Amino acid sequence: MRKLSLKNESTLWKLSLKNDTSFRELFSIFLTAKKALGVQEKTLETYRAHLNAVAHHIDIDRSISDFRKSDFDSMIVSMRNSNLAPKSIKSYLITVRAFLNWGRAEGYCNITIGQFKCPETMKDPYTDEELKVLLQKPNMKRCTFAEYRNWVMVNFLLDSGCRAATLRSIQIRDLDLEHGVCNYRHTKNKKIQAIPLSSTLVCILKEYIVIRKGAPMDVLFCTIYGDPLNESSLRKAIYSYNKSRGINKTSTHLFRHTFAKKYLLDCKGNALVLQQLLGHSSLDMTRHYCNLYSTDILNAYDMISPLSQIQKKQEKIRMKKN
Repeated sequence: MRKLSLKNESTLWKLSLKNDTSFRELFSIFLTAKKALGVQEKTLETYRAHLNAVAHHIDIDRSISDFRKSDFDSMIVSMRNSNLAPKSIKSYLITVRAFLNWGRAEGYCNITIGQFKCPETMKDPYTDEELKVLLQKPNMKRCTFAEYRNWVMVNFLLDSGCRAATLRSIQIRDLDLEHGVCNYRHTKNKKIQAIPLSSTLVCILKEYIVIRKGAPMDVLFCTIYGDPLNESSLRKAIYSYNKSRGINKTSTHLFRHTFAKKYLLDCKGNALVLQQLLGHSSLDMTRHYCNLYSTDILNAYDMISPLSQIQKKQEKIRMKKN
């Protein structure tokens, strides 16, 4: 009898796994594989949460070999019939597609599902009037440390456009105020990033450091007890600060969208620099902002607008008659 090679044994093992393993069990193996590749724990938590959501619309205890594309089509229909938000369905399917793509590459399944077409939404950034209120420095003789810290954080978010997780992880030693630079240790693509700080923010941070005190390895923005802000406490801090100023928009991430809009429209910035500032690994997400706030078209639209051209011709005719 011909002896099986290690490659053949591996193939037989995968085929056995394919036939006997449930969707749920294989998803656990998928998570282990992703963790071994260095995927962030927050992403893994999202995967687990999405699996729980998907389980309401498809039987994840069935053997993976029993699934067909039609099962996932039915899953999507079930989600839509449950009145789930299109954006939520899209998020769940991104996870399912990542799982199936991994399973297909590893030889555990042979199912491909397409992307879910979700209507694009446009978030309403902070207006100049709202920013004017939020950036008004609190009375230093009367305000609490928390209010002052929140004011500094709002200035930092608007000046940098950084993510909330990045803001929470900045340490005092990451600031180089002499050269106007901040080093991001925690970024979505896990790459250390050095970003410039405006002279306005540098002055604000110099004062804040004196008041905040702390050791070089302490986080820059902390609780009143000196502990790091977690995701929930940062969200609540921005919420309470904005509400106290009479601003109904309370999203921390909205400062990132506002930064992108103002950089492109008010500062006449370009996509490549914006990509670097926002820390995007590719231009895909940056293009989203550029499509929304296309300065090339907006700044020169009078030159190509049919209405403007007609009006200019009429004005020339009137001038000739006069």
